[in-house]
Amino acid sequence: MGFRVSTFHLFLLFTLLSSPVQVFSEERSSLLEFSLRFSTPFSNALANLQNEINYTFEGVGLLRRAMTHSSYSGENNKALSILGESVIETSLALQSLRIDVDISAKDLNLVISEASKVEGSCNTEGTRLGLQNIVRVAPKTNATAPSVVCGAYRALFGAIAIDAASSDKAGEVYRKIHSGVRSAVTL
Repeated sequence: MGFRVSTFHLFLLFTLLSSPVQVFSEERSSLLEFSLRFSTPFSNALANLQNEINYTFEGVGLLRRAMTHSSYSGENNKALSILGESVIETSLALQSLRIDVDISAKDLNLVISEASKVEGSCNTEGTRLGLQNIVRVAPKTNATAPSVVCGAYRALFGAIAIDAASSDKAGEVYRKIHSGVRSAVTL
């Protein structure tokens, strides 16, 4: 009798352990199908932003983080913004030196500092991309504040650099956006 009870218990244990795996697998599959059909305004905005900048993220989580202000979550865009600022500065330095290798250090610093100013092109270009309408902030934080828009703008290029595993690719996207703003201003 002891052997039958043990066999029965093993059979019962096996049945119980295998059932949740199958149920979990079916639930996961249903969730995936549901998430593909269901989209939020934030995910739609991220998709539109990717179209606007002509870059598709391999991991959209990086773009989500880039569009998340520190007031909204502990998982935010601060570190990505620092990387993005470096990408922008490097891109501008390379572009300036390609145009004029004899540019003075003072003039090169001026070009870089203009782009780095929160109230300068950083905010202008971020606003043109509509980042103030995308970036997630806490209820009492002003999403249109230049520091918020500029932080999201910089973080965007930091996220691209990580996603593409290339600061060069991020710089290329930046140059296209930056030159688009300049040509729009000169028209």
